[in-house]
Amino acid sequence: MVFKTIQRFNTLVIENKRKMKNFLTRLEKNPPKNLDAIAATISEEVWQETNCTSCGNCCKTMTPTFSTKDIKRIAVHFEISTASFKSTYLHKDKSGDWMNVQQPCPFLEKKTNLCSIYTIRPADCAGFPYLNKQKMKHYLHVHHQNLAYCPATYRMVEKLKEQIINN
Repeated sequence: MVFKTIQRFNTLVIENKRKMKNFLTRLEKNPPKNLDAIAATISEEVWQETNCTSCGNCCKTMTPTFSTKDIKRIAVHFEISTASFKSTYLHKDKSGDWMNVQQPCPFLEKKTNLCSIYTIRPADCAGFPYLNKQKMKHYLHVHHQNLAYCPATYRMVEKLKEQIINN
């Protein structure tokens, strides 16, 4: 990971969050035509310098949205009913989405920062942090939120800012 510690990352977020969010807002309003290509290149760079298991901040501080498919798949894995899975691990939020009842995620192995259900994890986890989505301009709002939680997202926005402002 490019950040020596999660504390260093948190400090940088506090120091730069407003500037980064302002940049993302401007980018949403006026994206360059080649934004998807720029994002794809930067995403590759970010993943070469990022080790999610050295962090696990997303699993410690956020909760994925569990789809009906996710719930069924994970319940089958635990050999319990979907109702039992929901009552044990999930709650419905204000918008009706199924979310973890607790944080950190109950499936995070705290000593290793590994997911105990990695191969069957929710689709939301599998896609996180959405660095290289086609039509990147439609995902910039997601980066607004993830910026404060995910060092890879922070680094992506930092590199986008450098690339776009310098060109």
